[in-house]
Amino acid sequence: MAVVYLTCGKICSGKSTFARKLAKEKKAVILSCDELTKLFPSAENHEAVLEKVEQYLLTKMEEIISCGINVILDWGFWTKQKRTEMTVRLEGLGIPYEWYYIKVSDSQLRENIKKRNSALGKSDYFVDDGLLNKCLSIFEEPDEDEMNNLFKATSHKDCAADA
Repeated sequence: MAVVYLTCGKICSGKSTFARKLAKEKKAVILSCDELTKLFPSAENHEAVLEKVEQYLLTKMEEIISCGINVILDWGFWTKQKRTEMTVRLEGLGIPYEWYYIKVSDSQLRENIKKRNSALGKSDYFVDDGLLNKCLSIFEEPDEDEMNNLFKATSHKDCAADA
């Protein structure tokens, strides 16, 4: 049966780099909100666009899984509530899943941001201090219970060399 792989981590932690490596290993399709939301750069309400993109990708995830193909949700899942909601949804649908937490040090995060900003790719966006601070204020580190029961901890060294 096909599996959904989910990445959790701060902005610029190396989630997409890890997702690309995992996609090759697991023969999976990556679904990324960043790729789609970048198509709407002038959107006045980014949160509303993001909500629609997430709903669309969830529908696609279910379609792809029903075809027997693995899926990676490269979304970040910055809050415990979002992680819990997704876990409940997947369990309710009977879809197997694996969570990966991409942990990164503050110094490595700054290095990743510098590297990202100097070579923006097709789904990347420039990360200035304002965006970084906003994103970090939203991110909720997985607690001990989540780490023990939900996540496969993934060392940053394993995934971020190309972040």
